[in-house]
Amino acid sequence: MTTDHSDLNDIPAIALEWHRNGTGAALATVVETWGSAPRPVGSQLAISGQGDIMGSVSGGCVEGAVVVEAMDALDDGTPRLLEYGVSDDEAFAVGLACGGTIRVLVEPVGSAMPEPMLAELVTARAASHPVAYTVDIQSWDRALSGPDSYPDRFRADRSGFEDNVFVAIHNPPLRMAVIGGVHIAQSLLPMARAAGFAPVLIDPREAFASVARFPDTDLVHDWPDAALDAFAIDSRTAVVTLTHDPKIDDPAIQAALASDCFYIGCLGSTRTHAKRVERLRNAGFNPSQIDRIHAPVGLDIGAKSPAEIAISIMAQIIQTLRQG
Repeated sequence: MTTDHSDLNDIPAIALEWHRNGTGAALATVVETWGSAPRPVGSQLAISGQGDIMGSVSGGCVEGAVVVEAMDALDDGTPRLLEYGVSDDEAFAVGLACGGTIRVLVEPVGSAMPEPMLAELVTARAASHPVAYTVDIQSWDRALSGPDSYPDRFRADRSGFEDNVFVAIHNPPLRMAVIGGVHIAQSLLPMARAAGFAPVLIDPREAFASVARFPDTDLVHDWPDAALDAFAIDSRTAVVTLTHDPKIDDPAIQAALASDCFYIGCLGSTRTHAKRVERLRNAGFNPSQIDRIHAPVGLDIGAKSPAEIAISIMAQIIQTLRQG
Protein backbone atom coordinates (compact mmCIF):
# COMPACT_ATOMS: atom_id res chain seq x y z
CA MET A 1 0.00 0.00 0.00
CA THR A 2 1.32 3.46 -0.87
CA THR A 3 0.24 6.60 0.97
CA ASP A 4 1.14 10.15 -0.07
CA HIS A 5 2.12 12.26 2.95
CA SER A 6 3.29 15.86 2.79
CA ASP A 7 5.18 15.40 6.07
CA LEU A 8 6.71 11.98 6.56
CA ASN A 9 7.67 12.98 10.10
CA ASP A 10 4.04 13.41 11.17
CA ILE A 11 3.77 9.88 12.49
CA PRO A 12 0.54 10.40 14.51
CA ALA A 13 -1.25 11.72 11.40
CA ILE A 14 -0.07 8.75 9.38
CA ALA A 15 -1.31 6.31 12.02
CA LEU A 16 -4.67 8.09 12.17
CA GLU A 17 -5.05 7.91 8.40
CA TRP A 18 -4.23 4.21 8.33
CA HIS A 19 -6.74 3.57 11.12
CA ARG A 20 -9.49 5.53 9.40
CA ASN A 21 -9.03 3.91 6.02
CA GLY A 22 -9.70 0.53 7.58
CA THR A 23 -6.27 -1.11 7.53
CA GLY A 24 -5.73 -0.55 11.26
CA ALA A 25 -2.73 1.10 12.90
CA ALA A 26 -0.52 0.96 15.95
CA LEU A 27 1.87 3.57 17.30
CA ALA A 28 5.21 2.51 18.78
CA THR A 29 7.00 5.10 20.92
CA VAL A 30 10.43 5.03 22.54
CA VAL A 31 9.66 5.75 26.21
CA GLU A 32 13.00 5.09 27.89
CA THR A 33 16.64 4.52 26.94
CA TRP A 34 19.89 3.47 28.61
CA GLY A 35 23.34 3.66 27.13
CA SER A 36 23.90 4.59 23.52
CA ALA A 37 20.35 4.14 22.22
CA PRO A 38 19.88 4.63 18.46
CA ARG A 39 16.82 6.93 18.76
CA PRO A 40 15.84 9.43 21.46
CA VAL A 41 12.89 9.14 23.82
CA GLY A 42 9.71 10.20 22.03
CA SER A 43 10.71 8.76 18.64
CA GLN A 44 7.79 7.03 16.96
CA LEU A 45 7.00 4.33 14.43
CA ALA A 46 3.58 3.87 12.83
CA ILE A 47 2.63 0.32 11.80
CA SER A 48 -0.39 -0.43 9.62
CA GLY A 49 -2.48 -3.60 9.79
CA GLN A 50 -0.89 -4.59 6.48
CA GLY A 51 2.63 -4.29 7.86
CA ASP A 52 3.51 -0.91 6.35
CA ILE A 53 5.74 1.23 8.53
CA MET A 54 6.67 4.90 8.75
CA GLY A 55 9.13 6.43 11.16
CA SER A 56 11.70 4.74 13.39
CA VAL A 57 12.28 3.66 16.98
CA SER A 58 15.78 2.27 16.62
CA GLY A 59 17.27 3.18 13.26
CA GLY A 60 16.70 -0.39 12.07
CA CYS A 61 17.97 -2.44 15.03
CA VAL A 62 14.65 -3.70 16.42
CA GLU A 63 11.98 -2.48 13.99
CA GLY A 64 11.24 -6.01 12.81
CA ALA A 65 10.51 -7.23 16.33
CA VAL A 66 8.37 -4.16 17.07
CA VAL A 67 6.31 -4.74 13.93
CA VAL A 68 5.60 -8.33 15.01
CA GLU A 69 4.48 -7.11 18.44
CA ALA A 70 2.36 -4.37 16.85
CA MET A 71 0.54 -6.87 14.63
CA ASP A 72 -0.21 -8.99 17.70
CA ALA A 73 -1.43 -5.86 19.53
CA LEU A 74 -3.78 -5.09 16.66
CA ASP A 75 -5.16 -8.62 16.91
CA ASP A 76 -5.83 -8.60 20.66
CA GLY A 77 -6.37 -4.83 21.16
CA THR A 78 -3.98 -4.48 24.10
CA PRO A 79 -0.93 -2.20 24.50
CA ARG A 80 2.54 -3.54 25.15
CA LEU A 81 5.61 -2.20 26.92
CA LEU A 82 8.66 -3.84 25.33
CA GLU A 83 12.34 -3.78 26.21
CA TYR A 84 15.20 -4.43 23.80
CA GLY A 85 18.94 -4.59 24.14
CA VAL A 86 20.92 -3.15 21.23
CA SER A 87 24.19 -4.98 20.76
CA ASP A 88 27.46 -3.24 20.04
CA ASP A 89 27.45 -4.62 16.49
CA GLU A 90 23.90 -3.38 15.86
CA ALA A 91 24.71 0.01 17.33
CA PHE A 92 27.83 0.31 15.17
CA ALA A 93 25.72 -0.46 12.08
CA VAL A 94 23.60 2.63 12.72
CA GLY A 95 26.56 4.88 13.54
CA LEU A 96 26.89 4.55 17.32
CA ALA A 97 29.97 3.62 19.30
CA CYS A 98 28.30 1.12 21.62
CA GLY A 99 25.03 -0.60 22.40
CA GLY A 100 22.26 0.22 24.82
CA THR A 101 18.74 -0.63 25.91
CA ILE A 102 15.40 0.85 24.84
CA ARG A 103 11.83 0.49 26.05
CA VAL A 104 9.10 0.82 23.46
CA LEU A 105 5.40 1.39 24.10
CA VAL A 106 3.13 -0.14 21.43
CA GLU A 107 -0.48 1.11 21.32
CA PRO A 108 -3.08 -0.10 18.84
CA VAL A 109 -5.23 2.82 17.69
CA GLY A 110 -8.91 2.54 18.57
CA SER A 111 -8.74 -0.32 21.03
CA ALA A 112 -6.01 1.14 23.28
CA MET A 113 -5.29 4.68 22.10
CA PRO A 114 -8.72 6.32 21.58
CA GLU A 115 -9.24 7.57 18.03
CA PRO A 116 -10.76 10.92 19.18
CA MET A 117 -7.70 11.58 21.35
CA LEU A 118 -5.33 10.77 18.49
CA ALA A 119 -7.36 13.01 16.19
CA GLU A 120 -7.15 15.85 18.72
CA LEU A 121 -3.38 15.35 18.94
CA VAL A 122 -3.05 15.43 15.15
CA THR A 123 -5.19 18.59 14.96
CA ALA A 124 -3.07 20.32 17.61
CA ARG A 125 0.14 19.41 15.80
CA ALA A 126 -1.25 20.68 12.48
CA ALA A 127 -2.21 23.98 14.12
CA SER A 128 1.29 24.31 15.70
CA HIS A 129 -0.15 24.09 19.21
CA PRO A 130 2.15 22.48 21.80
CA VAL A 131 0.55 19.43 23.37
CA ALA A 132 1.56 16.56 25.65
CA TYR A 133 0.15 13.05 25.30
CA THR A 134 0.32 11.18 28.61
CA VAL A 135 -0.24 7.52 29.37
CA ASP A 136 -0.13 5.83 32.77
CA ILE A 137 1.56 2.47 32.17
CA GLN A 138 -0.15 0.93 35.21
CA SER A 139 -3.76 2.06 34.78
CA TRP A 140 -3.45 2.80 31.03
CA ASP A 141 -5.27 6.10 31.56
CA ARG A 142 -4.50 8.58 28.80
CA ALA A 143 -4.85 12.35 28.47
CA LEU A 144 -3.79 15.39 26.49
CA SER A 145 -2.50 18.52 28.22
CA GLY A 146 -0.91 21.85 27.40
CA PRO A 147 2.51 23.35 28.18
CA ASP A 148 1.44 24.67 31.58
CA SER A 149 1.33 21.09 32.84
CA TYR A 150 4.97 20.31 32.01
CA PRO A 151 6.73 23.65 31.35
CA ASP A 152 10.27 22.31 31.80
CA ARG A 153 9.65 19.38 29.47
CA PHE A 154 8.14 21.60 26.79
CA ARG A 155 11.03 24.06 27.04
CA ALA A 156 13.60 21.28 26.75
CA ASP A 157 11.68 19.23 24.14
CA ARG A 158 12.10 16.36 26.58
CA SER A 159 9.65 13.45 26.65
CA GLY A 160 9.95 11.03 29.55
CA PHE A 161 8.45 9.52 32.68
CA GLU A 162 6.83 11.33 35.62
CA ASP A 163 6.52 8.42 38.06
CA ASN A 164 4.38 5.87 36.17
CA VAL A 165 3.14 8.37 33.59
CA PHE A 166 4.92 8.67 30.26
CA VAL A 167 4.77 12.22 28.90
CA ALA A 168 5.21 12.54 25.14
CA ILE A 169 5.98 16.15 24.19
CA HIS A 170 4.70 17.32 20.81
CA ASN A 171 6.09 20.79 20.17
CA PRO A 172 5.60 22.86 17.02
CA PRO A 173 8.68 23.24 14.80
CA LEU A 174 11.25 25.84 15.79
CA ARG A 175 11.20 28.92 13.55
CA MET A 176 13.20 32.11 13.22
CA ALA A 177 12.35 35.41 11.56
CA VAL A 178 15.43 37.49 10.73
CA ILE A 179 14.84 41.11 9.79
CA GLY A 180 17.53 42.56 7.55
CA GLY A 181 19.64 40.95 4.85
CA VAL A 182 22.97 42.09 6.33
CA HIS A 183 26.31 40.28 6.70
CA ILE A 184 25.40 38.86 10.11
CA ALA A 185 22.28 37.29 8.61
CA GLN A 186 24.41 35.52 5.99
CA SER A 187 26.06 33.58 8.83
CA LEU A 188 23.05 33.36 11.16
CA LEU A 189 20.60 31.73 8.74
CA PRO A 190 22.73 28.65 7.99
CA MET A 191 23.42 28.26 11.72
CA ALA A 192 19.69 28.42 12.42
CA ARG A 193 18.99 25.67 9.91
CA ALA A 194 21.77 23.52 11.38
CA ALA A 195 20.22 23.97 14.85
CA GLY A 196 16.83 22.75 13.64
CA PHE A 197 15.09 26.08 13.01
CA ALA A 198 13.09 26.91 9.90
CA PRO A 199 14.25 30.49 9.19
CA VAL A 200 12.83 33.23 7.01
CA LEU A 201 14.60 36.44 5.98
CA ILE A 202 12.43 39.56 5.85
CA ASP A 203 13.68 42.72 4.17
CA PRO A 204 11.75 45.04 1.83
CA ARG A 205 15.08 45.96 0.20
CA GLU A 206 15.42 43.33 -2.50
CA ALA A 207 19.06 44.25 -3.13
CA PHE A 208 19.87 43.11 0.41
CA ALA A 209 17.58 40.07 0.57
CA SER A 210 18.56 38.58 -2.78
CA VAL A 211 18.86 34.97 -3.86
CA ALA A 212 22.50 35.59 -4.76
CA ARG A 213 23.30 36.66 -1.20
CA PHE A 214 20.96 34.15 0.50
CA PRO A 215 20.70 30.94 -1.52
CA ASP A 216 18.33 28.25 -0.22
CA THR A 217 16.59 30.78 2.00
CA ASP A 218 12.92 31.73 2.28
CA LEU A 219 12.96 35.43 1.33
CA VAL A 220 10.11 37.88 2.01
CA HIS A 221 10.26 41.41 0.61
CA ASP A 222 7.22 42.84 2.43
CA TRP A 223 7.46 45.31 5.29
CA PRO A 224 8.12 43.42 8.52
CA ASP A 225 4.76 44.04 10.21
CA ALA A 226 2.86 42.57 7.25
CA ALA A 227 5.42 39.81 6.77
CA LEU A 228 5.31 38.74 10.42
CA ASP A 229 1.52 38.82 10.42
CA ALA A 230 1.56 36.34 7.54
CA PHE A 231 4.34 34.36 9.23
CA ALA A 232 2.08 33.91 12.28
CA ILE A 233 4.55 34.21 15.15
CA ASP A 234 4.05 31.55 17.83
CA SER A 235 5.70 30.43 21.07
CA ARG A 236 8.35 28.49 19.13
CA THR A 237 9.49 31.53 17.13
CA ALA A 238 12.61 33.66 17.57
CA VAL A 239 12.67 37.16 16.06
CA VAL A 240 15.97 38.92 15.34
CA THR A 241 16.25 42.45 13.93
CA LEU A 242 19.52 43.46 12.28
CA THR A 243 18.99 46.48 10.01
CA HIS A 244 19.80 49.39 12.39
CA ASP A 245 16.98 51.22 10.56
CA PRO A 246 14.02 52.06 12.83
CA LYS A 247 11.70 52.24 9.81
CA ILE A 248 12.33 48.52 9.23
CA ASP A 249 13.24 47.20 12.68
CA ASP A 250 10.58 48.94 14.79
CA PRO A 251 7.52 47.45 13.05
CA ALA A 252 9.06 44.00 13.48
CA ILE A 253 9.84 44.60 17.15
CA GLN A 254 6.33 45.84 17.83
CA ALA A 255 4.84 42.80 16.12
CA ALA A 256 7.12 40.52 18.15
CA LEU A 257 6.27 42.26 21.45
CA ALA A 258 2.57 41.76 20.71
CA SER A 259 3.14 38.03 20.21
CA ASP A 260 4.17 35.13 22.45
CA CYS A 261 7.46 34.48 20.64
CA PHE A 262 10.08 33.08 23.00
CA TYR A 263 12.94 35.35 21.89
CA ILE A 264 13.38 38.91 20.61
CA GLY A 265 16.91 40.11 19.83
CA CYS A 266 17.86 43.48 18.39
CA LEU A 267 21.19 44.59 16.98
CA GLY A 268 22.58 47.91 18.17
CA SER A 269 24.65 49.54 20.87
CA THR A 270 23.40 50.40 24.35
CA ARG A 271 22.86 53.97 23.15
CA THR A 272 20.93 52.78 20.11
CA HIS A 273 18.77 50.59 22.30
CA ALA A 274 18.02 53.46 24.68
CA LYS A 275 16.58 55.41 21.76
CA ARG A 276 14.65 52.29 20.70
CA VAL A 277 13.19 51.93 24.20
CA GLU A 278 12.02 55.54 24.13
CA ARG A 279 10.26 55.00 20.80
CA LEU A 280 8.58 51.85 22.10
CA ARG A 281 7.39 53.63 25.23
CA ASN A 282 5.91 56.39 23.08
CA ALA A 283 4.17 53.68 21.07
CA GLY A 284 2.47 52.43 24.23
CA PHE A 285 4.61 49.47 25.30
CA ASN A 286 5.23 49.07 29.02
CA PRO A 287 8.57 48.30 30.71
CA SER A 288 7.80 44.59 31.27
CA GLN A 289 7.10 44.15 27.56
CA ILE A 290 10.23 46.05 26.52
CA ASP A 291 12.34 44.01 28.95
CA ARG A 292 11.69 40.95 26.75
CA ILE A 293 14.14 42.39 24.21
CA HIS A 294 17.72 41.10 24.21
CA ALA A 295 19.80 44.14 23.31
CA PRO A 296 22.56 44.44 22.42
CA VAL A 297 21.73 41.14 20.79
CA GLY A 298 23.72 37.97 21.54
CA LEU A 299 25.74 36.62 24.44
CA ASP A 300 28.71 38.76 25.48
CA ILE A 301 31.55 36.59 24.17
CA GLY A 302 33.62 39.41 22.73
CA ALA A 303 32.38 38.74 19.20
CA LYS A 304 33.81 40.99 16.49
CA SER A 305 33.19 39.58 13.02
CA PRO A 306 29.71 39.03 11.53
CA ALA A 307 30.12 35.26 11.91
CA GLU A 308 31.16 35.59 15.57
CA ILE A 309 28.19 37.86 16.26
CA ALA A 310 25.92 35.30 14.58
CA ILE A 311 27.35 32.61 16.88
CA SER A 312 26.62 34.77 19.94
CA ILE A 313 23.05 35.34 18.73
CA MET A 314 22.43 31.66 18.07
CA ALA A 315 23.83 30.74 21.48
CA GLN A 316 21.58 33.27 23.22
CA ILE A 317 18.52 31.99 21.34
CA ILE A 318 19.25 28.40 22.42
CA GLN A 319 19.93 29.53 25.99
CA THR A 320 16.59 31.36 26.11
CA LEU A 321 14.74 28.42 24.57
CA ARG A 322 16.15 25.81 26.93
CA GLN A 323 16.61 27.79 30.14
CA GLY A 324 13.83 30.33 29.88
